Amino acid sequence: MAAKNIMIVGVGGQGTLLTSRILGGLAIAGGYDVKLSEVHGMAQRGGSVVTFVRYGENVAEPIVEEGQADVLIAFERLEALRYAHFLKEDGALIVNDWRIDPMPVVIGATEYPENIIETLKKDHKVYTVNATEESKKLGNPRVFNLIVLGIAAQHMDFTKEQWYDVIENTVPPKTIEINKQAFDVGYHLVSE
Repeated sequence: MAAKNIMIVGVGGQGTLLTSRILGGLAIAGGYDVKLSEVHGMAQRGGSVVTFVRYGENVAEPIVEEGQADVLIAFERLEALRYAHFLKEDGALIVNDWRIDPMPVVIGATEYPENIIETLKKDHKVYTVNATEESKKLGNPRVFNLIVLGIAAQHMDFTKEQWYDVIENTVPPKTIEINKQAFDVGYHLVSE
């Protein structure tokens, strides 16, 4: 199979690195060659964090070129807008419909763009979820990234059992059940 290109974008502190570790573990368990690459804008909370996960029979390099991502997972809507040009024409864009103001907005130097989701839908297949609110219903707002990943799982080649195994082996032991519950919420919640 040709390499699958997954891109995860978010803000520092949102769990993009944990998410890329889960995806990497999943691809390895599936018997694929995997390359991971992390690009930090400002690695502290509030800065852009981008992670590439490429898997396939034989993957030469970790970086995904513009227009080549099969799946773009965005943990915040402005980050989705910022990186949407990396998506393939028929790629899936999964967006946590959540707003985190970047520093230029916080200090009043610029405005947070309006109608981001609507803008993205003009050119892309967009799947949205307010995973932050959904995770609060589960009693742990920190597992929102697993809800987003549950939706993304619909666009990848792995069974639910494979996802569960890797989640169990990747997240801290006492958070396994809540993370699996969060994954299930996303897995069963597919909306365009």
